[in-house]
Amino acid sequence: MHVVMSFIILLIFIMMKELFMLDPDVVFLNHGSFGATPRPVFAEYQRWQANLECQPVQFLANELAGHLQKARASLGEFLNADKDDLVYIPNATFGVNVVSRSLKLGEGDEVLTTNHEYGACNNVWQFLSRKIGFTYKQAEISLPISSDEALVEEVWQGVTPATRVIFISHISSPTACEFPVKAVCSRARESGILTVIDGAHAPGQISLDMQAIGADFYCGNAHKWLCAPKGSGFLYTRREQQSLIEPLVVGWGWGEGRTFSFGSDYLDYLQWLGTNDLSAYLAVPAAIRFQEEHDWPSVRRKCHELLLEALERIGALTGLDSLYLGDEFHQMATAPLPKIRDLLELKAQLYDAYRIEVPLIEWEDQHFIRISVQAYNTEADIHTLLAALRQLLPIYRA
Repeated sequence: MHVVMSFIILLIFIMMKELFMLDPDVVFLNHGSFGATPRPVFAEYQRWQANLECQPVQFLANELAGHLQKARASLGEFLNADKDDLVYIPNATFGVNVVSRSLKLGEGDEVLTTNHEYGACNNVWQFLSRKIGFTYKQAEISLPISSDEALVEEVWQGVTPATRVIFISHISSPTACEFPVKAVCSRARESGILTVIDGAHAPGQISLDMQAIGADFYCGNAHKWLCAPKGSGFLYTRREQQSLIEPLVVGWGWGEGRTFSFGSDYLDYLQWLGTNDLSAYLAVPAAIRFQEEHDWPSVRRKCHELLLEALERIGALTGLDSLYLGDEFHQMATAPLPKIRDLLELKAQLYDAYRIEVPLIEWEDQHFIRISVQAYNTEADIHTLLAALRQLLPIYRA
């Protein structure tokens, strides 16, 4: 019976792989970086592009607002958020730029984050802190995380009377740890501290509920785990905080008698950035439908099981302890590697010699491999990775 079920699961993964456009000769274990779009969703994306080119003036000037409203409504239902609290943006980093540049921070203020954050978003806050004069400080979150309560307390060790903003990931990019953002947001609101959540890796990898999370600002990507076309993200802003948002790009969506209006200053400031192809945004509902039609909770569960096997086998190979106490990760996880003498060269060898696309990262002066498992991955992909690591780690160990 076990053999039969394993065979059925293998068939499902193989059939799913045919629905994606990835190079079949590449072992793709890096969905977390830029995602991958299924063929039906990509076809919908191209359909929107064709509609735009048929009559650009009519499409952009007269139809786009209605199309975007429907696309925001679909995303809002997926996130349990009012469509008018959501605006489409190119990516989560863009959203962090919008929020951070809108907030009235100054000398003496502090923005608190953790040592698990994404480098590009760290750059945003660091750039502004040097320009404006506020302090950007990190709370050190130790691994493995013993409990949500312990993590919140570690964050709160960095809170002072000067803390104005807490910026934290929902799922960390370097370590793939899920942080208890609901608890952080609740405690921050009680203290009068604004919360900005980097949810780049969350949509499509875990179920989301904006009302339950309670963040003031939540930036997410649809082109990663939701499998929408590249350049589709969103910014959710609590209604009472929307007056804080300023346009990152000033154009026809600002000022009196604005040419293009989507119904509120918040939407107008951010949705119309000048002539642009917004087809990726309009294809997000197709990505949501695709996952609904293919029982994505089951897909995620199977991916998690395959990833758990991969981590156990890598741990047995390296003899290094897991970053996690159990299986507190989803479809993406990070495994420690021994110290490598040339991480970039090892990554190149994995790709050139074995055709494996997987990120190797340095974090906290240690080396790691971050593995993403998506619907198109099979047990054979994990076997290939393990075989490559057995051959290469002894060669590149420092």
